[in-house]
Amino acid sequence: MAERSTAAVDVADNSGDEPLAAKAGKATTDGLAEARDEADKSAPDTGSERQNTEPGTSTPELHSGHKLARRYRLEECVTRLDGFSSWRAVDEKLRRAVGVHLLPADHPRARSVLAAARSSALLGDPRFVQVLDAVEENDLVYVVHEWLPDAVELTALLASGPLEAHEAYQLVSQVSQAMAAAHREGLAHLRLTPGAVLRTSTGQYRIRGLAVNAALRGISADRPQRTDTEAIGALLYAALTQRWPYETDAYGLSGLPKGVGLIAPDQVRAGIHRGLSELAMRALINDGAHASRQEPPCTTPDELAAAIAEMPRIRPPEPTFTAPPEYQRTTYQQGTYGRAQSGLGAPSLPPVAPPPPPLQSRTGKALKWTVAALLIAALGLGSWQVADHLLGQTNEGDTTPTQPVTDDDKAPKPLKPLQIADAAEFMPSGSGIKPALVPNAIDGKPGTAWITLQYQNYPNFGNLPDRKQGSGIIVDLGSVKDVSGIDIGMYRKGQKAEVLAAGADASDPSALADFSQRLTKLETVGRTLKTTLDKPVRTRYVLIHITELPQDGSSADRFRGGISEIKFTG
Repeated sequence: MAERSTAAVDVADNSGDEPLAAKAGKATTDGLAEARDEADKSAPDTGSERQNTEPGTSTPELHSGHKLARRYRLEECVTRLDGFSSWRAVDEKLRRAVGVHLLPADHPRARSVLAAARSSALLGDPRFVQVLDAVEENDLVYVVHEWLPDAVELTALLASGPLEAHEAYQLVSQVSQAMAAAHREGLAHLRLTPGAVLRTSTGQYRIRGLAVNAALRGISADRPQRTDTEAIGALLYAALTQRWPYETDAYGLSGLPKGVGLIAPDQVRAGIHRGLSELAMRALINDGAHASRQEPPCTTPDELAAAIAEMPRIRPPEPTFTAPPEYQRTTYQQGTYGRAQSGLGAPSLPPVAPPPPPLQSRTGKALKWTVAALLIAALGLGSWQVADHLLGQTNEGDTTPTQPVTDDDKAPKPLKPLQIADAAEFMPSGSGIKPALVPNAIDGKPGTAWITLQYQNYPNFGNLPDRKQGSGIIVDLGSVKDVSGIDIGMYRKGQKAEVLAAGADASDPSALADFSQRLTKLETVGRTLKTTLDKPVRTRYVLIHITELPQDGSSADRFRGGISEIKFTG
């Protein structure tokens, strides 16, 4: 453990104190900051970068086909910068592709690179691209790491457009958890760019260059956890908007318009998941950025991972199925289906005239009608005799007069509880109140509840501009169902509330206008809001909408409300 922490400090203490995500591309050498050109800012680690040799060092004259330790054969140079080079190579002993970083043994950062590589190798976390070897040999220092041929850089994924909400959720969740584990072992990344995050064919995200990429470039930070957290926020921002969250273009992404500052992702592009948008802003806390909601900013990967865990789970999109081809009727004739195939090699057969249909003469037609009439008469007579016999037996055995059965005698089907798949806070203005408490309203425990903040002077959520449409909870039934009964336990009586439902074809509704079906009228309710609908309503999403709150205790100018339990039947 001590060795890992010491190595991490060696990497972090070279020089520089500016956050990577805000100043992507700053590199230092022996405590002197040197500005890198814009090409490095806009290219991922695996891209071709310009050569910028350190004073007093020289890049080794290596070429494709060169072997290291009579084992690693260099194939293609993918980076050449600041006195080091990165290669795609082949491990001839294990017959697999590997990546190799190379730099002279007398390079000012050679010791830091070796220490960072060995510390990263000791971590052994499969969420990171593993360091396989770190060697100083023949005036060279080289680091060998995994090469994932089936993985795709986040840079390439974003080139085709922003990520879908579930995919962006997976990205920020996996990367923040991985970086939280690394920081617990004293390791920082400090160069967590879209080129450092890979998505495998199984949908897992892996991070490459832990500690090593920063050591190769001499990058350090006074607060490495904050730097990596901001970098994760920038990755999420880019995944949601396909824009880099600063004014400069970088990593193949356009920056934000100059002069507008850092704006929330859902203000950059319509349809962005509000929870993820706010999460990105909570992580982007440097350079004057701040969280857009009441929760505090996230300053460490651990805090960011905890904030993600409190969010309602984002479900993957429904799979789409291709309709099967339309069934085509075929007929069987003379040993083939449909029309006979003609062409070379197919013997031509003389056409066979079909036999004339039977009984087509005038005498035959008359005979057919006669037989049909006799059959109908026989069936009618037989049915009448059987019915008369049965009725006679019934009258002999039971003298009680029978009553006709009406629709009123049919018992209604009992209502069954509907399972709730998920729930989320209704946030029409984009900011929430207590989204982490929403699961308390669907956990089946009346003693737990989703409870609002305490508002002053006005029962309509303090008459705040962002609470003009109130708040509440949106319930997801998992699929479209018939809702017949409502049973909602309120946190306290005196709340003004209503129940609305989205249309059967709605998908992820979030605005008040999305809930077009009214289940109950807007009125002041007691401790329960319970009713049975005259006619079932087909829907998947139901909104319990609260517009005014009751007094909080004995304070006449303090107001608070909430929802204890939500149940539906159908």
